[in-house]
Amino acid sequence: MTVGSVVSVRRYPIKSMQGEEINGADISDRGILGDRAYALMEQTTGHIASAKHPRKWSKLLECRATFVEPPQLGKPLPPVWITLPDGAVICSSQPDIDRVLSHVLERDVTLLAQAPANPTREADRTPIDDSSHQETIQQEPIALAAPVGTFFDYSTLHILTTATVNRFRELYPAGQFEMRRFRPNLMVSPDGDERDFIENHWLGSVVTIGTQTQLSIIDPCPRCVVTTLPQADLPRDPGILRTVGQYNRVASVTLAPGVIFPAVAGVYASVLHPGRICRGDLVGLQGES
Repeated sequence: MTVGSVVSVRRYPIKSMQGEEINGADISDRGILGDRAYALMEQTTGHIASAKHPRKWSKLLECRATFVEPPQLGKPLPPVWITLPDGAVICSSQPDIDRVLSHVLERDVTLLAQAPANPTREADRTPIDDSSHQETIQQEPIALAAPVGTFFDYSTLHILTTATVNRFRELYPAGQFEMRRFRPNLMVSPDGDERDFIENHWLGSVVTIGTQTQLSIIDPCPRCVVTTLPQADLPRDPGILRTVGQYNRVASVTLAPGVIFPAVAGVYASVLHPGRICRGDLVGLQGES
């Protein structure tokens, strides 16, 4: 059953930095080729740098990473251009890259191309409705549903529908609900004009994209403080996360079965059959995985 089509494909070469919109991409068991290929590790703690801890790492969202040339299957990944907050452009292959990034981020960091064993991050888990202004920082494992050596927050692909974004816009007209706040890999426009959290109904199903690619929809995608942070022309807006938490609470399927995630936008997927995904590809729903 065809349920929609792909309207945007995005990859983020360096974790927590802005990424690039592309016309298409090869898909392997590690998701979109080149997605989260690199990350920064804080030298003093060993944690992977993540904008989920904004007090430390919000500047990452002011940087943009794009590949020097398109990655190709079976070949080493090309270097990455990094546009810094002041507009300067550096390259991931230059010998002083760690020093330059440490200076910009005001913390000693190392650019990694492979995650260490049992990678961890720090995340701000202050309750959505907490008005005490006392942040709650937790240390958390990452890539629990992704291949070893990767930097994904959880799984290899994140899918979001235009229907979900449009529904949030209706619920909170003052907020600027844009795809950039949610950082999906695939944006899907469903058939019809329904404004609802459509992808919630895909949990536990197999999604086909194009002629080859098959994905298993494994869990809802819980949202965090990153959705509220300023990015380019988007202002800081705590109302974004409050709205998501108020209107879309979904039970976990795989990560913690039965546990209700308090703020969900989109779904996580893993790759059942690799292939290539392009903008305009039809999206089909096959039933349970």
